[in-house]
Amino acid sequence: MRSMTGYGKGVAESSNRKIVVELKAVNNKGLDIVIKLNRSMSFCEVPIRQILIKSLLRGHIDVYVTYEDNRNNKSKIICDENIALQYRTIAKKLESLGFVDDMTASQVMKMPEVLTSKDEEDDEQIVSELINKATTLACEALVVMRSCEGQMLYEDVNQRFDNLEFIANKIKNRAPIISEVYKEKLTDRIKESLEQVEIDENKLINEVAFFIDKSNIDEEIARLFGHINHGKEIMDKEGAIGSSLDFLGQELMREANTTGSKSNDFELTGYVLDAKNEIKKIREQIQNIE
Repeated sequence: MRSMTGYGKGVAESSNRKIVVELKAVNNKGLDIVIKLNRSMSFCEVPIRQILIKSLLRGHIDVYVTYEDNRNNKSKIICDENIALQYRTIAKKLESLGFVDDMTASQVMKMPEVLTSKDEEDDEQIVSELINKATTLACEALVVMRSCEGQMLYEDVNQRFDNLEFIANKIKNRAPIISEVYKEKLTDRIKESLEQVEIDENKLINEVAFFIDKSNIDEEIARLFGHINHGKEIMDKEGAIGSSLDFLGQELMREANTTGSKSNDFELTGYVLDAKNEIKKIREQIQNIE
């Protein structure tokens, strides 16, 4: 079991270049990858995404890439000879008008647009290799953190299932007693209201039978135990189990609500409230499971 939240960082250096990839992951229903890259490195987006898809199943992943280009001769000076010649031609025309032509090469070099600086195109193969290495390292670090958090989630949710099972047993043990309690209360009320009238046992039995049928929660209890056992089985599976557990949490709450709606017993209602509280905590933790 793995959590969906976490952080991973990978660093790769080679050929006077350095790339740092950072991954920040939070909860999400599916796998949503957002990559933040400079425009010049857009060719790296596909390999980054492919690496992450292989290891991550769910979560919103923000990818931050920092690139340091420390090459000494990555820029070169370009001379636009056509513009330089135009300046020279103009200087000659002005000389014919009586101006002194003192233009030198140094002066021409200072003229606008004669000299420009241009960065040499980077080696995409080298950059891609660094990206792949840094992304892989970052992804591995993220998976380790998610696994550590996932183990803590496993222990907590498993304990919640045990607590819920303990409460479900209380509900199961209390359910058969309710009909007897109802019969005794109903008998006492009739005796108080009709002191001199003999109680019709058949009618009393029918009334109790109707109450038992109306408030019967045997199916709800059976499904509650079934969902608890299924939840523990899911937790021991590999891969993305968060969605399955989330659906199971909804079913658990549905059974608890139905049981509560049928309850006419104060003690049983208390157990149902305790169960719903545990289910709520389980569902909160499940939201962070991959």
